[in-house]
Amino acid sequence: MSASRRYDGRRFYWIIYMSKKQKPRNLLDYVKPAQGTNSVHTFSQGNTLPLVARPFAMTHWAPQTEDSARFYQPTARQLQGIRATHQPSPWIGDYGHFLFCPQSGRRFLQGSQRSSVFRAEDTTLGPHYFRTFLGRYRTSVEITPTERCALVRLNFPEGEPARLIVDLFDGQCEFVFDEAQGTLSGFTRANSGGVPDNYALYFYIEVDSPIKDGGFFKGGEVWEGETRRMGDALGAFIEFAEPTGPITVRIATSFISVEQAQRNLQREVGDRSFDEVLGESEDVWNAVLNRIDIEGASQVQLETFYSCLYRAHLFPRVWYEYDESGESYHYSPYDGELHPGVLYADNGFWDTHRTVYPLLALLDPDRLAEVVEGWVQAYREGGWFPKWTSPGYRACMIGTHLDAVVADACARGVTGFDLETAYAAMLKNANEIGDEAGHYGRRGIEAFVSLGWVPHDEVEHAASRTQDFAYNDFCVAQVAKALGHKDDYRRYSERAFYYRNTFNKATGFMQGRLRDGSWETPFDEFRWGGAYIEGSAWQCTWAVPHDAAGLIELLGGPQATVDKLDKMLVLPPRFEVGSYNFEIHEMTEMGAVDFGQYAHSNQPVHHVLYLYAFAGAAHRTQYCVRRVLDELYSPQGFSGDEDNGEMASWYIFSALGFYPFCPGHPSYVLGSPLFKKATVHLHNGKELVIEAPDNAAQNVYVQGVEVDGAVHPAADIAHEVLAGGCTMRFAMADQPGENTCGPEHLPFSLSTE
Repeated sequence: MSASRRYDGRRFYWIIYMSKKQKPRNLLDYVKPAQGTNSVHTFSQGNTLPLVARPFAMTHWAPQTEDSARFYQPTARQLQGIRATHQPSPWIGDYGHFLFCPQSGRRFLQGSQRSSVFRAEDTTLGPHYFRTFLGRYRTSVEITPTERCALVRLNFPEGEPARLIVDLFDGQCEFVFDEAQGTLSGFTRANSGGVPDNYALYFYIEVDSPIKDGGFFKGGEVWEGETRRMGDALGAFIEFAEPTGPITVRIATSFISVEQAQRNLQREVGDRSFDEVLGESEDVWNAVLNRIDIEGASQVQLETFYSCLYRAHLFPRVWYEYDESGESYHYSPYDGELHPGVLYADNGFWDTHRTVYPLLALLDPDRLAEVVEGWVQAYREGGWFPKWTSPGYRACMIGTHLDAVVADACARGVTGFDLETAYAAMLKNANEIGDEAGHYGRRGIEAFVSLGWVPHDEVEHAASRTQDFAYNDFCVAQVAKALGHKDDYRRYSERAFYYRNTFNKATGFMQGRLRDGSWETPFDEFRWGGAYIEGSAWQCTWAVPHDAAGLIELLGGPQATVDKLDKMLVLPPRFEVGSYNFEIHEMTEMGAVDFGQYAHSNQPVHHVLYLYAFAGAAHRTQYCVRRVLDELYSPQGFSGDEDNGEMASWYIFSALGFYPFCPGHPSYVLGSPLFKKATVHLHNGKELVIEAPDNAAQNVYVQGVEVDGAVHPAADIAHEVLAGGCTMRFAMADQPGENTCGPEHLPFSLSTE
């Protein structure tokens, strides 16, 4: 791949315009960026931020109402300012962040003294634009973004002193103030980890109004008359010379240098006005949202669907910039050097491999190809695929699910990335421990290879690790097959069966197994942690997406599997805190809804309702998925953490009527479409049309499916059929139809051929 290769979003926007023969509909009013923000440490309704940003942007912008990990609360009525943020999750933390706020009247520099009242009726919050009125300062503030920059427009009251305050967070920093040029620049090393020592976020700020003064501050100390200051967590202020009209502030960011930030500003903004950039931001987001048209939806469904589609286009974030020749290059958070080519950051693959990447494969394979090439570049620079990246290696969760991202892209026919090098990274994951802290690699892999399971008496989360490693090896096998490595394909296909070694027939659950082959005792099916990750046996036993037929066999056959799934949904939401030793928020969230042991608030069960279809009870998939869509999603929130688009993408797939049960296999399991009609405008200019004319709140059951007028008897459908454009027609009713879709119609049986 050429170092200069980059995603060409304009090509897709052109296709949208041409395919519809008109400008896309304005769908921005349906998007609620505050969806999921009403969260606290002990109870998540999304743990999201109201991000104002371009799709997959390098820098996001958001209003800040408090100085905490969840720094925006929708019920707050005091605003501290607007934050440049790179936070992918409150559990991971922010980096390269700073805060700015306008102020009129008397000067207050300390953060605790600066907040101003703002009212909901005076506030507009969209993906492309934020505006509010600061009552204390009688000042309006607006912001619209580009990928790496933002334009801010301020309207101060006439006759009052007016200023812009920029506040940096903990970490070494520098400010440079040029009064004559009207600029403020510098860097901050504020971060929460995952960076080399020479990391910094550089910024460049210019204003179009005369300046009469400026200075720096920290706490109660103020330094006026200086042009440069270094320190820790400094602030700066610019005093305007009696503004009489709107002031435009241009802000640019870079991970390379201040000069690169200036280049980013010139490239993305130039001399365009606020309204011109705002118009472009609106067009960009409308092009994304218009990728899927839905008909027959309620207002609540429209708002939920398009809010989720927005969420699915925020992460991972672009991490590369363009040099003076227009070639892509980037600072590496893995080795601290500059490299040509593309890079992405901020993703938890244990979460996102399930839905985000399959959705990109359908909606935007060119973007997906570039993203995967970015992860390959991370391997080149750091020596390993990351497991969680923010912006570099972070120790979080288990397994190596970037393997699934690569395998899924390969299986769905996505090209344009270095598959051979990606495969080398996957082989390293499959055979080397990595580091004990868990930044990369598979802790317990040596025992997994020699014993066939990860021993519970040596490694935490052993049952879940065994299942994840087996699935990861299935993914390795798929890429080996694609590359013609027959011996590797057989080897890793055999290892993909190792999940069976952690199934205890006596209890009917996946269970912790000791090195000597004995089972953990005593066993409690409701105990969280220990052998499991963020769940108990009830949530984690099902994590075998690559061999549904084999799992059904272990569980005693189709009817026994259906019975066990039914029991999961009707049991009380009981839990024992287990090795966590306190009630973690995922436990609370499961107990707060009426879905038994089905904890949709967390990812391990997100494929489980579709397992009914493999066991010959597709009608149960249809009923239960509809319940989740209707009861656990809203324009206001989610049932748990919305991790980098994963929870949102689950909604999009399920609302369309199909789901990627096994990333790494090029198919989808059919469910129950939520709308009378949905049209997906594909990247190749074709359309995927899903029709369900008899759809209604009570008509959740599928009586039959036709694809391009021909009866489709199977409970699954190939990716190439959907991605090639077709019309699917679902016949719906309020009672289950005759079930002809048993497990024999589905392809998920492992083979070592």
